[in-house]
Amino acid sequence: MRAIQIVEPRKIAMLDDAPKPEPGEGEVLVRCTHVALCGSNMGQYTGEGLWGNIDFPNPVGWAGHENIGVIAESRCEGWEEGTLVLAQPHGYYGFAEYILCRPPAIARLPQDAPDPAALVVAQPLATILRAMTRTDDVIGQSCAVIGQGPMGLVFTHTLRLMGASSVIATDLLDWRLEWSKRYGADHVIDASKENVVETVKKLTAEKMVDFVVEAAGYVESLKTAAYLPRVGGRLFVFGMPHYELQEFPWYHVFRRNIQINTCVGPECGAFFQTAADMVLDERASALTEMVTPRMPWDKAPEAFEMYAECAKDSLKLTLEV
Repeated sequence: MRAIQIVEPRKIAMLDDAPKPEPGEGEVLVRCTHVALCGSNMGQYTGEGLWGNIDFPNPVGWAGHENIGVIAESRCEGWEEGTLVLAQPHGYYGFAEYILCRPPAIARLPQDAPDPAALVVAQPLATILRAMTRTDDVIGQSCAVIGQGPMGLVFTHTLRLMGASSVIATDLLDWRLEWSKRYGADHVIDASKENVVETVKKLTAEKMVDFVVEAAGYVESLKTAAYLPRVGGRLFVFGMPHYELQEFPWYHVFRRNIQINTCVGPECGAFFQTAADMVLDERASALTEMVTPRMPWDKAPEAFEMYAECAKDSLKLTLEV
């Protein structure tokens, strides 16, 4: 089968003879039609930060995890062959023509979906739905989202859906902030030109905000995020940290009684069907606009490089398998 393998930093191999997996009991084999890139893949691709000591080559197909496809073989009751699905591959070996997955990390999609690729955005939405179950509600709360890549944009949109009174969006790239406005941000801050903390002070009359999401993972973005919650406010660390150990203003957080929470892992699969249903109806259908660009499989080396360099309007970049 066809598959992608990261063989060294910033170099991928396009394989045509990778072994096709066999489903075990309770699993389905999915023939992929589309797979999206994720920001969490970029450290594995560049070999930077936390990933500086990993072994190359990476395992074949690793670490794709946002897939659309059709069930080719099923050993799982209730999941019929030929069903169009959103799927999270077991082991995150998703940069491949065929993947194995098992419930609950699989969701049914309409067989006649006019644009199946666009529905891949339900996967990141599912991770955010799970995250929001791990904190208090945001109804009537002031919010800020640090980082407006795909995850930050989905957070911006979702916080609005969940009743936030206001959302401030920040990023270093001005073109991403234009997308933030489309997804409901009340204020945008270009962190390459403005002091984010001082600007938030002005916007809130120095009260700061109730709930802050850090969705970038960089050392400086996490430090900035720590200064934005009000006394007793909440900080949700969602972006994958770039290092095992990194500087953080713990004393400030401690003195202001800021609550910190995190969320990561495959448990988001339990929210796949809900997320897919939301993308299919008016609640979150606008998120499909960020599934751009769409690129053919043989352009994968170019796609990975574009994503690593944050090329303009490269959001939920999706490969056609």
